[in-house]
Parts: sequence; C-alpha cells; structure tokens
Amino acid sequence: MDRGQNTGGLMSSAGLVRYFDAEDSKAIRIDPKTVIATGVLLGVLVQLLSFVS
Repeated sequence: MDRGQNTGGLMSSAGLVRYFDAEDSKAIRIDPKTVIATGVLLGVLVQLLSFVS
C-alpha cells in the first residue's frame, strides 16, 4: 500500500473535528452548568405537575 493513500480512519472525521472546533464570534454561548440546572429544574417541574394532577 502506498504511503500517500488515505486508509480512512481518523482522516475521515477530520472535517467534522475542524467544524466543531471552529469558534464563531456571533454564536450563543451557554455555560454547561446552566444547561444542567435548567434540565434539573424542568424535571422537578414535570414531577410536581404530575403529582398535582
């Protein structure tokens, strides 16, 4: 096998890695703790509402 040939592997996902590593200055930034807290609060709200009804 030639050394110049692409054998797949990690090179096939290199475009996705570059895409997700790109920083966009206009992107919305949310702290991961905020996402977790929102999920927990939403879960508690659903449990309370199912308990009441």
